[in-house]
Amino acid sequence: MSELIYYDLKQTSGMAASLSVQVAKEIGRRIVSGSFEAGSLIDDEDALAKRYQVSRVVVRDAVKILVSKGLLDVRRGIGTRVLPRDRWNMLDDDVLAWHLSAPPNRKFLEQLMDVRLAFEPKAARWAAERARPEDLIEIAAACERMAKTDNSAEDFIIADSLFHKAIIKAAQNSFLASMEGVIYSALLVSIKVTNKDPRDNGASIPFHREVYEAIAAKDAEKAELLTEKLLKDASFRLSATVNNK
Repeated sequence: MSELIYYDLKQTSGMAASLSVQVAKEIGRRIVSGSFEAGSLIDDEDALAKRYQVSRVVVRDAVKILVSKGLLDVRRGIGTRVLPRDRWNMLDDDVLAWHLSAPPNRKFLEQLMDVRLAFEPKAARWAAERARPEDLIEIAAACERMAKTDNSAEDFIIADSLFHKAIIKAAQNSFLASMEGVIYSALLVSIKVTNKDPRDNGASIPFHREVYEAIAAKDAEKAELLTEKLLKDASFRLSATVNNK
């Protein structure tokens, strides 16, 4: 799964393609993939400028971008150091997207699913309590799109992502809306790890439809329980795949 799909789902083009942004993206991917270990110093400006065939000003601006995302720390007289993962801005769109280009990280996957389990069942409960008619139409449309998708795994995963996004929107909580990137990253990385076409999971579509029906019926408790079950099943299958590798 390409990180471009993530940006499409977020309805952004990713970072603009300036030279400094391109360099930041290359270095950022290396940090996220573990090529640059936490605590290590990256090359100085001159070495990076030579490697990427850009000016020192471009490198300096690229480093500033990564500092703002919590990936790097610049200390005068010491150098530019890679920060540990617990300092990264994990909700940053680029940090989440760059994980799609990196080797699977078991801890990252587990944490993604932990976060989803923590807030998505509640989002489904609140959606059942607060959804407007137009919200229900959006959830139903995403569910039907999943059922009718037969062209590619990519189309299916987009429909699946839009289903969960519509539920979060229906919960009418601005804080939850900022978490949608976690859903996209979790779904896309999961497909990459399992290397399985999500359309092969025949039970998935009717189970998503059950969640929608519970929300439409304003059965908040059932919507929450069904969503929790859906996510726990996905988490179990993902863990089994990772453990077997």
